[in-house]
Amino acid sequence: MGVSQARDKKLPPLPSRGGVPPAYAQLHQAFRWEVPTHFNMAQVCCARWAAQGDATKRIAIQAYSTRAPGTFHSYSALQTQSNRLSNALTTLGVRPGDRVAIVMPQCFETAVAYMAVLQMGAVAMPLSLLFGPEALEYRLQDSEAVVAIADASALHDLHLARKHCPLLRTVVGVGAQSAEQDESQAEADCEWSDTLAQFSTDFTLVDTLADDPAVLIYTSGTTGNPKGALIPHRALIGNLPGFVASQNWFGFEPLVGQSTPSPVRGRAGVGVSRLGAQPSLPEPKTQCVFWSPADWAWTGGLMDALLPTLYFGRPIVACRERFSPQAALDLMGQCGVTHTFLFPTALKAMMKAFPGTAKQTVRQQFKLQLRAIMSAGEAVGDAVFAYCQNQLGIAPNEMFGQTEINYIVGNCNMAQAAAEVPGRPKQGTAPSGGSAAHAVASVGALDVRRPGDGLHPLVGWPSKPGSMGLPYPGHNVKVIDDNGQECAVGVPGDVALNRLDVHGQPDPIFFLGYWKNEAATQGKFTGAHGPDDWCRTGDLAVRDADGYLWYQGRSDDVFKSAGYRIGPGEIENCLVKHPAVLNAAVVPKPDPERGALVKAYVVLAPDFIATQAVNTWAPGTFDSELVKILQNHVKGLLAPYEYPKEIEFVDALPMTTTGKVQRRVLRLQEEARARERVAKAR
Repeated sequence: MGVSQARDKKLPPLPSRGGVPPAYAQLHQAFRWEVPTHFNMAQVCCARWAAQGDATKRIAIQAYSTRAPGTFHSYSALQTQSNRLSNALTTLGVRPGDRVAIVMPQCFETAVAYMAVLQMGAVAMPLSLLFGPEALEYRLQDSEAVVAIADASALHDLHLARKHCPLLRTVVGVGAQSAEQDESQAEADCEWSDTLAQFSTDFTLVDTLADDPAVLIYTSGTTGNPKGALIPHRALIGNLPGFVASQNWFGFEPLVGQSTPSPVRGRAGVGVSRLGAQPSLPEPKTQCVFWSPADWAWTGGLMDALLPTLYFGRPIVACRERFSPQAALDLMGQCGVTHTFLFPTALKAMMKAFPGTAKQTVRQQFKLQLRAIMSAGEAVGDAVFAYCQNQLGIAPNEMFGQTEINYIVGNCNMAQAAAEVPGRPKQGTAPSGGSAAHAVASVGALDVRRPGDGLHPLVGWPSKPGSMGLPYPGHNVKVIDDNGQECAVGVPGDVALNRLDVHGQPDPIFFLGYWKNEAATQGKFTGAHGPDDWCRTGDLAVRDADGYLWYQGRSDDVFKSAGYRIGPGEIENCLVKHPAVLNAAVVPKPDPERGALVKAYVVLAPDFIATQAVNTWAPGTFDSELVKILQNHVKGLLAPYEYPKEIEFVDALPMTTTGKVQRRVLRLQEEARARERVAKAR
């Protein structure tokens, strides 16, 4: 895809704050990876906490339901049940490297399944409960999974898929005793509780290498057939700088002592550190509770929520109920959630359902205790950003990543200023001692000062509403052109990650490759091994003068209309700002004269329809009048060639289970309609 073609859209000047934030620049330069040779996700997420003296009291999973009292599960219980399951799976013939499918909702048993599979050196393969028989069959066949652990609600579809999966030897049913007993039990080979009760609570963790495969996640298929991305154990280490930053330090003190390791290392000193380091980071002064509606079967729920929360020994709320704005806000208020990951689509729905007022904000209404919001999957947009800041009481940290290379760009929008404290490292310097393991320790201690403010350094780096943010420490991210060269400021290009960090050391975030698809793996990269070895994301962005990236859409979502380059994200964000619009997707509609017209699919906000529209316009004129209003709305805010020439109102947009709009589905629909028009005209 060319990034500088004749008559391309000229991007407006992007806001500048005078260059890359000094604290960010120093941190990025000071950061060093230290990846141990031997590393296991389950060991750092569960086993080490279960070995602590408070393991029976330290909460790992808080199960939440609107229909029953919450249930709390400790790290001790998590490890005990994981050991039982590991022994059961070993008896069922599972060996290191074998794939084990996990078709489960957010619940304690799901966390047990992950820990059990990972600690025995097998490969966890998460599958969404939303998958039907064909989707399950494709992934089970392709992965050659030998065992599946499935919720009772998935057993029927799994039974249908299994007929064509000869390598799938055993299905373990979870909850089959309480849900349509006879049928569910018939579709599972063994039942969870009965099976685990038969096995020992002792298990010796397999000493895996950091490069060994841990998770096989199939991409959501937004750009074609799903591919299995094989994720190594070390990828969790690669996630940690972005997770900590995007969660506003996750409750840890940002200004740490000279000999204190970063929270990125974890309180047991394993991760981005020297193997065997001793714990030295104290407990946070306030309790942190994490929750996200993101499905634990996807990268967002597993790698951005469940695993990093457990890595830090914190509790995560598990809720298997369907998302709604009301339910989400109730949950966060009642469970005291302090840190969260919410998709932009979820935030948009909350914004429309509960806009709040100046007299009573949504934060006040639901008694929210949020201290950080991370959002990813789609561009947040300035309307949603303002809603989070004004109504939820916290500016969101937008994050960008992919299954293959997760958590690589984003923000650390810590609003509070931290005063210098005696005994802590001098502002603007890394911790003393010269150890690369400690070089990350002063993320919050590096100097970002307001002009004239010599006392209160700003922690983190400020968000720019609508921006993706800056590359997280340890990740060498550039916006590059077709030749692999970095694009100039304001010039669109492909967001790409180099295999080597800024110091020439390997970045641990990289996936191992696509499962049984070497051609696709090679196609993901460009350039020779070494400093020119880039992994292209297929997502377009521009870089501003301060180094912040601004999302322009998928390379296959961008299109030309009358010679102008059209990025759907900007138009969609503009449409959502109108109170009538709940969500929107922009795609090209084939046109013989212009090549393509800008077309918008719009989901209307129910409250707008009920309270305004039906009482304002005459019968039969609703659609046409609203189309004109929305077109003028876009014309007044964007360039004249960007407004949608056609708007189609729909009940819902095609979405992936990770909350991303599938513009490809709509684009193919428009192409099919165009072929029908041509055929009829003949």
